[in-house]
Amino acid sequence: MTDRVDADTAEELADRVESGDLRLYELDDHADADTAAAARRLVVERDSGAELETTGEYAFPAEQAAGSNIENMIGAAQIPMGVAGPVEIDGGAFEGETYLPLATTEGALLASVNRGLSVIDDAGGATARVTKRGMTRAPVFRTSGIAESQALAEWVRENTDQLREAAESTTSHGKLLDVTPYVVGDNVFLRFRYDTADAMGMNMVTIATGEACDVIEGETDASLVALSGNLCTDKKPAAINAVEGRGRSVTAEATLPREFVEETLKTTPEAIAEVNTRKNLIGSAKAGSLGFNAQVANVVAAMYLATGQDAAQVVEGSNGIVSVEAREDGLYAAVSLASIEVGTVGGGTKLPTQAEGLDVLGIRGGGDPAGSNADALAECVATGALAGELSLLSALASRNLSSAHAELGR
Repeated sequence: MTDRVDADTAEELADRVESGDLRLYELDDHADADTAAAARRLVVERDSGAELETTGEYAFPAEQAAGSNIENMIGAAQIPMGVAGPVEIDGGAFEGETYLPLATTEGALLASVNRGLSVIDDAGGATARVTKRGMTRAPVFRTSGIAESQALAEWVRENTDQLREAAESTTSHGKLLDVTPYVVGDNVFLRFRYDTADAMGMNMVTIATGEACDVIEGETDASLVALSGNLCTDKKPAAINAVEGRGRSVTAEATLPREFVEETLKTTPEAIAEVNTRKNLIGSAKAGSLGFNAQVANVVAAMYLATGQDAAQVVEGSNGIVSVEAREDGLYAAVSLASIEVGTVGGGTKLPTQAEGLDVLGIRGGGDPAGSNADALAECVATGALAGELSLLSALASRNLSSAHAELGR
């Protein structure tokens, strides 16, 4: 147990849980967060026979996570973190050279991204831009039928300013950008889209949209069925996110001289372009995939874990299209990610390890102007994804993918 734990109290609380006098979720009311976590570990160890010594060795006070980031805490899961790079990024928000922090248990991933970044950096770096912002929440309303559904849709279009006033009364940072109605019989889905500045913003937009829904129910005959009607769409594959975007839509690109492709990536621009067309574009289309890429989710997940993002949103983050063109003097490559949902304030970004990951990038906290740090993070994620695509596509083109995996022990 850590020095922060009152071992005697932890033992006593564990005994009370086993006797039925307390439940696990009640322990925080009877001890500090570290001691409560230790008591839960004891209960789980006794019940399962597992030894949770390593789980209990964490570097931050449990109160920094308990309640705000996790419930029923017993410790921490430690994921190896590495860096790839450095790489020069010419972004709309991020400007300069940086290492990219990635947390993963997958062998070969860091080596792959590092190889891609090295050739991008040698070629002068990547260019990246956030092209659209907007975190969404889409409640669903019940009406009496299509006539009332159409009337509700028209009312929303004509009264967006009233909804904006209600929604923005709940937040000092969020701005309602627009509300788009979608009618399906006696269902009306309203897709609210917000600028959430440097926060990822899901909690913010949920609370704000709830306030706006109260106005709709007060002014119309429609009834709110669910604050989220799945047209948002959060943490599920959805074409609407691939088309309309969610969070931040961002593109990173690089142009590589032919000799760099041949010397570092061990292949040719033409071979990489052919693999991209036949695999990422045609193969993905035949599969009905929403992501036309080779491994975007790998990099998105690793950077999300390293910087305190919501890991489940890698689902939307994998919405990426890879563009590759062989040119006379080399190779043009770009990755366009439609729905990167990131923040540099709130959520897991305040936990010590994840805050340090953001510090590696130099973008922890709120940016000036508001939203610029989260934009910068999105540009870094896209640059990492571009590197991963270039490395994997070239490994496939040169037919050395399996040997690289064998060498690196995956």
